[in-house]
Amino acid sequence: MIHQRLVWADDHVCRGRKALSGSGPPETKEETMKLVSRFEAASRSTAELNGLLGEAMLAFAAAPRSSQERRDALASIRNIENELAIRPPGL
Repeated sequence: MIHQRLVWADDHVCRGRKALSGSGPPETKEETMKLVSRFEAASRSTAELNGLLGEAMLAFAAAPRSSQERRDALASIRNIENELAIRPPGL
């Protein structure tokens, strides 16, 4: 039987992004998403922002109600959407 283990790729954009490695059972470790500031959103490409928006929405949906994680995810969504709104549409 082939097992794939989920490991956490840690970068400066988002803590808790999942990446696949080759072996072992799934891990259950969870980490919270880092708040995406307006400054950080402005420094990202449109493609990166669209990816982060999806991650923030998933983090919001997965976070417990009234938790700090949920508030951070919502603030990230707002910051990303505000930045996307001021950019010209891509081709």
